[in-house]
Amino acid sequence: MDKGMDIRNSIFIYKKQVKDTGKNMALLVQFVMFPMMAAIMENAIHLEDMPEHFFVGMFAVMHVGMAPLTVTVSIISEEKEKNTLRMLLLANVRPLEYLCGIGSFVFSACMAGGIPFGILGGYEGKKLAAFLLIMAAGILASMLFGAAIGIWSKSQAAATSVLTPVMMIFAFLPMLAMFNKTIAKVANLAWSQHIQLLMNSLEAGMAVQPKNVIAVAVNILVAAGLFLWAYQKKGLT
Repeated sequence: MDKGMDIRNSIFIYKKQVKDTGKNMALLVQFVMFPMMAAIMENAIHLEDMPEHFFVGMFAVMHVGMAPLTVTVSIISEEKEKNTLRMLLLANVRPLEYLCGIGSFVFSACMAGGIPFGILGGYEGKKLAAFLLIMAAGILASMLFGAAIGIWSKSQAAATSVLTPVMMIFAFLPMLAMFNKTIAKVANLAWSQHIQLLMNSLEAGMAVQPKNVIAVAVNILVAAGLFLWAYQKKGLT
């Protein structure tokens, strides 16, 4: 008889992933790379006419566009390939419990990496909360796309072949859009571009544009749809 979801299994998966990531430098660096780069560039480079905290916004978008996506794909595809996931499922860890454990780990770790951006950007109080909320929306979208890729892929190599172009698009389109109007039109389809625009509005003290919020929400729904489709087609084994 199905007893439903056991939150203790999700907590177990969360703790397991914390330990595994602590031993995996390739994953660990994903959470700290962009905050460190933002801190270095913010303090080392000062050019005339450069917007205040330019590098904070740029690297924050790269952080939400790459870290959750890369880590989610890596964890799921690696555990599928090494049959770790199969053993967990045989040990009565349900797929939803596993996904909640992995998802909560990636989300919390990426949000922890987002806090330094808020500090570097000089945000306080409600502005800091708004900044972190914007980052949370981007991280959620990135995680869902990553989960869809990880579940659909048969191996780590196959996952990487899909991950690389998707990651490059989400992470670098907003930066390229600043210099090219044609790319900016294409970038408007990607949630990362609208995360960038929301951050720009917050930095400038301007009102949030509903179209940016709607675009991010639509992207999250699309990512959730792709995730559910991949899960229904492939499952976790």
